[in-house]
Amino acid sequence: MQLPEQIKASGDDSSNGVPIDKKIKNNIEYFKKLNGDSDDVIIREIRIRGLDAAVFYLEGMVDSRIINDDILKPLMKKGRTQKEKIKARELFLQIVDEVAPVGEMKIVQDFDELTLLFMSGFAAIFLDGCTRVIMLSVQGWEMRAIEQPDIENVIRGPKDSFTETIRTNTTLVRRRIRDPNLRIITTQIGRRSKTDVVLTYIQGIVNPSLLDEIKKRMDTIDIDAIIGSGYVEQLIQDSWWTIFPTIQETERPDRVAAALVEGKAAILVDNTPFALIIPANLNMMMMSPEDSYLRWVGGTIARLIRFGSSFAAMLLPSLYIAFTSYHPEMIPFGLAIAIAINREMLVFPAYVEVFLLELSMELLREAGIRLPGPISQTIGIVGAIVIGTAAVEAGLVGPIVVIIVAFTAISSFVVPTVSLGIAIRQLRFVFMIAATVLGIYGVMLGLLALLGHLATLKSFGVDYLSPFAPLRIRDLKDTIIRMPLPSMHTRPLSLKTQDPDRMDDERQDDLQRGTDSDKY
Repeated sequence: MQLPEQIKASGDDSSNGVPIDKKIKNNIEYFKKLNGDSDDVIIREIRIRGLDAAVFYLEGMVDSRIINDDILKPLMKKGRTQKEKIKARELFLQIVDEVAPVGEMKIVQDFDELTLLFMSGFAAIFLDGCTRVIMLSVQGWEMRAIEQPDIENVIRGPKDSFTETIRTNTTLVRRRIRDPNLRIITTQIGRRSKTDVVLTYIQGIVNPSLLDEIKKRMDTIDIDAIIGSGYVEQLIQDSWWTIFPTIQETERPDRVAAALVEGKAAILVDNTPFALIIPANLNMMMMSPEDSYLRWVGGTIARLIRFGSSFAAMLLPSLYIAFTSYHPEMIPFGLAIAIAINREMLVFPAYVEVFLLELSMELLREAGIRLPGPISQTIGIVGAIVIGTAAVEAGLVGPIVVIIVAFTAISSFVVPTVSLGIAIRQLRFVFMIAATVLGIYGVMLGLLALLGHLATLKSFGVDYLSPFAPLRIRDLKDTIIRMPLPSMHTRPLSLKTQDPDRMDDERQDDLQRGTDSDKY
């Protein structure tokens, strides 16, 4: 009897791992030694038609119903009903053909590959006298249900988000892109964790150079364990010393799908509900998924508010320090009088007031994140009111500073990307220090330095300020002002995609002129 093709392919003698021994007792001893005294490693020894056999599986990682009903029961039934002895090779082939009712099966001949599959939720069937092992995919661990996004909520749009299970996440992307050119490439990263990391893209759209660069950087990762997507992000990003994110994280599958059809790639990491979109730029970080679901006027207004709020969150406290401390003549007369009256009985200068309140807000923000949900909301609201009121009554800060700091905090929540919001919060303190030292000149110098830094940043070869610098007029349709969707015929020039057209120009022009409607 000849070995099936899949067994021959999987049982290639070129493997460099510890080989499977012919004697099953030696294999059991070595496997126990390999896994120590772990109580969740189950080894069930049975006898089939005169031959010793064993089924190995990891409790909690497999579906116990499949193990009991579809693997152990048929094997033990075969041992009871057929008493005559059989050769190990023939029994091995019978089990492959008759007792392997699972979708995915692999044949391995060394402990290195066996251990990786075993730890991934496969069950192993050993036979005495056989140097190959049958691995059956019987994964069945507990998983979190698909829920609404916690961070990137939208009013009009899908209400599902990624989970900690990699195959659930790839399925959510597949449901949105039913294209055979969608590629999902899985690899294991981490010497000890062997974490599944998926690179997904659309063949025929994505730039091959971008794809090669992503694969090259992923291949260079050499670390003990990958616990979340943040590990991968930090290990493959262009610049580790910048505070700006050059890779975008998202928990929304619709956002990943939109990025893929635009010509980008995405990385999904097992055990984390956040995907990475590559490449990313500042304009992309300021976009919300809801922009695409609204009409162009509503989307444009939302983006204008978002960009304005980000500047307020970064510059408002520093401008207050600069104007009150160095340039009071730039403040309208009535407002200057009101500020002077409020500050008459204060003991601290303006910059101390702002720093005290800003640090208090950061403490409240961090405390709210760490505490349980209901308590965190109470701490955030009550803490801000109590501290602000007490500080004003004690003469430590003025009411105008409280208003400015509160408005700054609200503005920072408008930024749709968490990592960019953190960068803006950090820059706020940098500009406050610059304003304290040099006034408005310090703020202006800080802005020039910031623009110079952003102009030098790249994300996998794409300019971080694109399409503003270098200027690409055609791509400005989807920036601060969002043009109507029918006018966006092409994909972004900065991505250098293989297929630049996303829709038929002539067809859309006909629809806009109403030529089709005239037929009815």
